[in-house]
Amino acid sequence: MPEHVLMSEIEIITDGGRRRRWSAAEKLRIVEETLDDRASISVVARRNGVAPNLLYRWRRLMLEGGSVAVSEDDDVTRSSLRDRSSDRWKIASVNSNASLAVKRWRPRSCARRWTSHAQKTDLARAIASEGRFPVKVVAETLGVARSNLIDRLNNRTKPRRRYHKAQDVALLPLITTLVAARPTYGYRRITAILNRQLRSERLAPVNHKRVYRIMKAHNLLLARKYTERPEHVHDGKVIVMRSNLRWCSDGFEFTCWNGDIVRGAFIIDAHDREIIAWRAVVNAGISGSDIRDIMLEAVERRFGDHCAPSVIEMLSDNGSPYIAKDTQIFARQLGLKPCFTPVRSPQSNGISLAIVLGPMADNGSPFVKTLKRGYVQVIPLPDAHTVLGLIGAWIEDYNENHSHSGLKTRSPREFIAAQTATA
Repeated sequence: MPEHVLMSEIEIITDGGRRRRWSAAEKLRIVEETLDDRASISVVARRNGVAPNLLYRWRRLMLEGGSVAVSEDDDVTRSSLRDRSSDRWKIASVNSNASLAVKRWRPRSCARRWTSHAQKTDLARAIASEGRFPVKVVAETLGVARSNLIDRLNNRTKPRRRYHKAQDVALLPLITTLVAARPTYGYRRITAILNRQLRSERLAPVNHKRVYRIMKAHNLLLARKYTERPEHVHDGKVIVMRSNLRWCSDGFEFTCWNGDIVRGAFIIDAHDREIIAWRAVVNAGISGSDIRDIMLEAVERRFGDHCAPSVIEMLSDNGSPYIAKDTQIFARQLGLKPCFTPVRSPQSNGISLAIVLGPMADNGSPFVKTLKRGYVQVIPLPDAHTVLGLIGAWIEDYNENHSHSGLKTRSPREFIAAQTATA
């Protein structure tokens, strides 16, 4: 034969012919393999060399209890296998109907949790209590523990209760008092203040998960607020490695109940987050003189002198009080290096905006942060005279008590004290 002539592939079947006889034991073994819920009838048929339609016929005959499977000399199908298979099919049908019923009444919020283990156990108990199926078959079909199912049928199970500790009773009044005093604090900041109080009394601190569990059980948690985060390009680095390397400054504004407008400015350290100095005015704008005053006050508070021992970056936006010529000259005389970025830039004022809060972004989306959220929104503001007397207490409370995740849930003053102790 020429080499260029191609031969087609030939499959050689060596199974002794397509038509063969199966004994009752072989049929029983193959059908038992198909009773596994995870088994595919087509795969079982292919593995044993049986036509799928023939295997379906065997299953039907055995489930119906017929005495003939295929040939006339087959024995009667075992009654135990027939009963167990029938029970499995019936329970599967009941389970499917019950699942549909559960889907009809379950709320939309529970769409992903309706097949929990507790609900499966309740369903198994309801089916087994009817007495139509053996408990073992019900437990295996629904995938629940038979011992637990038997205990439920005999009413021997104890009702499950929320996890708790005996010391929770003593912690609850402390947590309730803190939440009442600081309604805008979440469970982590409440934990930080609570542990600070416990350490002062020489008691063991508590875990934040435990505080979360207690607050959740008594509806003391803050409601989640889902807002779309503004898209700001933040490719700069504001945080520094130690204190007195970079200071940030920005302004704030809010309105009193009688219509008076209070405006202010402050300086905050980019490392320890302490507000070093601040100024506030009523129904007027922040001037360059006000900025120069807080610069001098900040240097005197930090170093006890009129000049910083080393150059400190003074980070702010390019507002007129900051870019004024007199302000820049005065800043350099104090040892400060003025640095400017665009107005309301999160790259420069990220720390300041976190203190100020309010609609400070260019796109108008609010940054609800510490000052307005923790003080302005929860404290009465009848007039400017009252507010000017409160701002100093707000700043002092922030420095003493407000915990920061970047400071390992410590307040600015706690962080500075820890730094001083380890220096």
